[in-house]
This record gives sequence, structure tokens and C-alpha cells, in this order.
Amino acid sequence: MPTKRYQAEGAELDALYADLAEVDLQPLWEMKGLLTPSPRPRAVPFRWRLDDIKKYGARATELVPIDRGGDRRVLAMCNPGLGGAPFATNSLWAAMQFLGPGEVAPAHRHSPAALRFIMEGSGVWTLVDGDPIHMGRGDMILTPSMCFHEHHNPSDSDMVWLDVLDLPIVQFLDGIFFEEGPSEDVDARTDPLSRSEQIYGHAGLVPTHAIGVATADHSPLLTYRWADTDAALTAAMAADGLDAVSVRYTDPVSRADVMPTMRCEMRRVAAGASTGTERQTGSRVCTVFNGAGTATVGDQTYDLVAGDVYVIPSWVEHRIEAGPDAALDIFVTSDAPVLEALRVYREETR
Repeated sequence: MPTKRYQAEGAELDALYADLAEVDLQPLWEMKGLLTPSPRPRAVPFRWRLDDIKKYGARATELVPIDRGGDRRVLAMCNPGLGGAPFATNSLWAAMQFLGPGEVAPAHRHSPAALRFIMEGSGVWTLVDGDPIHMGRGDMILTPSMCFHEHHNPSDSDMVWLDVLDLPIVQFLDGIFFEEGPSEDVDARTDPLSRSEQIYGHAGLVPTHAIGVATADHSPLLTYRWADTDAALTAAMAADGLDAVSVRYTDPVSRADVMPTMRCEMRRVAAGASTGTERQTGSRVCTVFNGAGTATVGDQTYDLVAGDVYVIPSWVEHRIEAGPDAALDIFVTSDAPVLEALRVYREETR
């Protein structure tokens, strides 16, 4: 696409603008909207329904085998504001992955970091650099940048999980790398407890010999179990008498976010309760795990059930209200660590 050619009424100035365009330069004084009073994200508030995701996921399972050339049976969520790009927000990829009984998604690795949040099923293992990790409903599993990973389902039931990646960020920075793993051997180990859990999976306790070797790039604990998350939410609400709380998944050694580009949190809103109206810079992918309710994002209000996914663009006001019958649990992934590193993160609650 050629450099934009600005127009001017005066002949000499117009000629200058023509010459600038010829050498791919532009006059800042003519540019409008480059610096705005507040963020103007291209991504828009949007919600993907569980019913649609499962219906088309089931059809894809019938029609699309998993083999080399496909690798993964994944339905990517495309934000209507991003001009057809396969991204949920400007900075985050979100998708649902489906793995049927007896299927294996072969090993590969890539520079974008990924996480898995398990929506349905149990009995599938993912191997992250050879560490076998059981995947169960409500578990959150990390696949850090350039770690080989493969998934295999020795069970007799389907498995569904959410994938969130920082792919748009890495793509924008021209940092995409991808590599297939060995195709001749499938690592089918199903150890009852992964090595990362054995060493780092004890709240507040880390072996001293492991502290110095823990990576600074991501959490050395690669899985966070739903039983622990649920207990933390329950205790936090009881301890302070709150009807809406969030817990953050953190690196057990550094206490930083689990990934340098993604923040993961679980929100719980008690039955019949609501949050304040919030907004923050950066974007969020929100996945309903338990319960039902409503989310108001900008001028959109969504009725929510378990399995629905919605996005909150940067600096758009949002509010959650739980239904009357049960607490509402929502898994939230955001790009907050990136904005904090750049010193441009802001948030407000009222």
C-alpha cells in the first residue's frame, strides 16, 4: 500500500506533500487521531455462545481428523471489529479446542505463549517439554513460549478446553517461530502427578534447591488445579465477608504473573450480587465456568451461561451480575503484564 498522499490548497505546499509521499514520509501536522484523549480500540465487545461453539465443534470432530497438516481441531474466536483477523482482541487469541477419544494432537512448539483452561471432560494428558500433566475440568495449564507440547486422549469421552495465546502481540512484534516435534513417536505417559506439581505445587512452600533454577520467563508451576482455585475463592469470600472476589494465578517463586504477557484470574460473584462498574487499559477474555448471570460491556448486555466467552476491549466499562440461584465463576485472561511493563496500565472502579 503506498504512503498516504496529503492534499493542500496552496500549490507549493501540495507539491511538498506529493514529494513527501514519493519518498514515504508524512507530515505530522496533518495527521488526525494519532494521539487520542483515551484509548480507541478496534476490537468491540462481543460474546460467543457455548451452544454455537459446541454445535460446530461436534461437526468439526466428525469431519476433520487430527493429523499432520492440521495438528489441532480448534475454532478460533474472531472479533468483528478486527477486520477478519482470527483474534479475540487486539492482543489475545482465544479458541476452543476439541479432542476426541483415542486422538493425539502431535507435538509442536511456537514462540507465542499459550494457556489451557479445561471446560469439559477429564482423562486427557498434555505433555509440556516431556512433563505429563493431567487435564481436568477447571484446571489451568501453561504452555510457555517455545515449549514442546502435545495432547493425547486415552479416555472414551470428548475433551473441550479454552486456548488463549499472546499470538497477536508476538505477530505484531514480528517474533513468530513454529517448529513441529518428532512425528514417529507419541509420548503416552500419564504420570499421576507432573514434575512441576511435585516441586512447586504446595502453597507457599518451594524446595530451596529449586528456587535458583526456576525460570524468570514464566511460572515453573505448569498447572493450577480447580480444587485449589475453588478453595481460595471460598476462603477469600468468607474471610472478608465479600460477595465478589478475584484470585490471581501467580508464579510460586517470584509471585509475578504466570506469563510475561498474560495475567490469569478467577472471579467469583455470589448469587444475586454484582460487581462495581470497572474499566482498564488492555483487553480481557472472559470465560464463564460456573453459574449464570449477565455481563454489561459498554452498551452491550449479555446473558451468560457456563461455557460462554466474551471480550472486554481497552477502557470499556463493564459490570457483572450473578443470577439468583448460584455463584458466577468467570476465568479472565488479560494482557495487563505487558501494559504494566510499559507503564501504561490504568484501572478504575466505581
